[in-house]
Amino acid sequence: MQKIKVLVVDDSVFMRRLISRLIEEDAALEVIGTARNGLEAISMVKELKPDVVTMDIEMPEMNGLEALTRIMEHRPTPIVMLSSLTQEGASATITALQNGAVDFISKPSGSNSFDLFKVREELVFKIKQAAQIPLRNLIISNVTVSKVDIGKKKSALTGQAKEFDQILAIGTSTGGPKALDTVITALPAGFPFPLLVVQHMPPKFTKSLADRLNRLSNVQVVEAEHNQLVLGGTVYIAPGDYHMIVVQTNREFRIQLHQESQVQGHRPSVDVLFNSISKLNSLKRHFILMTGMGSDGARGMMSAKQAGSHSTIVESKETCIVYGMPRSAVELGCVDYTVPLHLITSKILEVTGGLKR
Repeated sequence: MQKIKVLVVDDSVFMRRLISRLIEEDAALEVIGTARNGLEAISMVKELKPDVVTMDIEMPEMNGLEALTRIMEHRPTPIVMLSSLTQEGASATITALQNGAVDFISKPSGSNSFDLFKVREELVFKIKQAAQIPLRNLIISNVTVSKVDIGKKKSALTGQAKEFDQILAIGTSTGGPKALDTVITALPAGFPFPLLVVQHMPPKFTKSLADRLNRLSNVQVVEAEHNQLVLGGTVYIAPGDYHMIVVQTNREFRIQLHQESQVQGHRPSVDVLFNSISKLNSLKRHFILMTGMGSDGARGMMSAKQAGSHSTIVESKETCIVYGMPRSAVELGCVDYTVPLHLITSKILEVTGGLKR
């Protein structure tokens, strides 16, 4: 069996050696080269044609973000970022994910770099997962993603209505930041309904994701808070390590966050959110599953269908970075619409009536 070829990019000699050793402890992986900075990485990707690249962010001469953009333009390759656990590291990682990286590994923030051994299992798993991504899907995703972090000028916050008659919920995982970028930034100013999102991601990273999407979008995007009033025209992203549900009291809807047990290994869980939204019988309910590994959200979508959802939508196989979560829902027979990523926003506007109120 042919090994997965990996290029390791990091400015630290120690880290390059350590990461290489961790990778090569798995018999299915082979490190075919190491690079000290982004410039070397670009050259070595062209020369060695690796299956996967692990990329540090902060490096001299050319950082990982610039190298990522150049590689995705000239020789698209699955790239897994190595991120620090600081807020600055989280912000840079979100930018990388929305600019073409397929996933990330959190670097330990402590002074003892041997802590990296703790993430070996995750590192190997994500490299193997990245190697399976069809090149065509990677290219399509790269074309549809926003490349420049510029703020869109929002109109007055008149879209934030306390009363609404429809609600939407989205679940996504691997490849999700790019997919959310495509869908949410295409929502028009004045979109009148709330949209709740579960993206599998650790704490800090979900806040950075919400902040960046808010800068890029016509609608308000926030990281959800406990007991927060749900308003129309707002996107709420579940914070890392917290399940998110919505409860109704009289005519008000509020977000509740809790840290009960993981569901299928996830907290936040898409199933938990979907099951919660399914119970809001006074509203038209719409459920969307996009790119991600595993089956989180599929059972929740089935329950939603049985509870009288207005629509169920999944991202089609040809645009998913990982066609796991949508496929699981399709196999359960609970999907109304299968739509390529770039048409999901149009489908949302169609099924909700969008701005035709």
